[in-house]
Amino acid sequence: MPASFLEHVNVTVSDPDRTAKMLCELFDWHIRWQGDSIDGGKTIHVGEEKSYVAVYTNPKAQSDASVSYYTKGGLNHIAMVVDDLDATEKRVLTMGFETTNHGDYEPGRRFYFHDHDGIEFEIVSYG
Repeated sequence: MPASFLEHVNVTVSDPDRTAKMLCELFDWHIRWQGDSIDGGKTIHVGEEKSYVAVYTNPKAQSDASVSYYTKGGLNHIAMVVDDLDATEKRVLTMGFETTNHGDYEPGRRFYFHDHDGIEFEIVSYG
């Protein structure tokens, strides 16, 4: 195992159950843990054995219409590597999301989509 690796990213969402379900369906992940969390919120850890996305909500969560790419400290996107880009895109489209910014350049093919909360995902394949 490398000396360091990314274990998880934690994002605030409006409905952690819905987001966890989406991530499980898209990437064949599983729920590693779920329960009460800070400020009366709920967190679900969804992913694989070594890494996951923590989807979190609390009663104080607010929407912010600012653009993350222009906000210091903003989350720009979460990138996922998949073996079959076309099959994953079909699943994304079947879930009702719009895919954008298709690219085929080094080091791989990719597309992007925004989830229910406006979180941008980059889906890339290097094969």
